[in-house]
Amino acid sequence: MSGIEWVVDAQGCSAESLRDPELLRRLFDKLIVDLRLRPIGATQWHQFPGSGGITGLCLLSESHLACHTFPEYGSLCLNLFCCVPRDAWDFASRLEEMFSATSVQVRVVERSYSAAEALVAGIGGRAR
Repeated sequence: MSGIEWVVDAQGCSAESLRDPELLRRLFDKLIVDLRLRPIGATQWHQFPGSGGITGLCLLSESHLACHTFPEYGSLCLNLFCCVPRDAWDFASRLEEMFSATSVQVRVVERSYSAAEALVAGIGGRAR
C-alpha cells in the first residue's frame, strides 16, 4: 500500500490574491470536491497581520492539505498528502487562473508504508 503527496510551489502570484482568505477557501473547496477528499473537521486558517500572508491546514481522513502564502514574494506553497492514491489534479492551471501564478512547480512523491514495498518501488535508503 502506498500514498501520494503533492508538493506545489507557485511563484509570480498576485500579492493581493495571496492575502485573500476567501480565494484560498475556494481553492481548498475545489481540491476537496474534485479529489473526493474527506475533511475530519473545519479548516484552520491564520492570517498574519498587516500585509502578511495566510496559513491554512485541513486535516483529512486521508492525511492533510496545507498552504502557506508569501505575498511579499508572490509565492504560494501547497502540500497535499493522501494515504490512498488519487488521480492527478491540474495544480498549474488552477493556480495560474486563481492567483495569476507565472510559474508552478509540482513535485509528486510516492509514499511507501513498508520497507518491502519501498524496495519494490525503488525508493531506497535507510531511515534511523
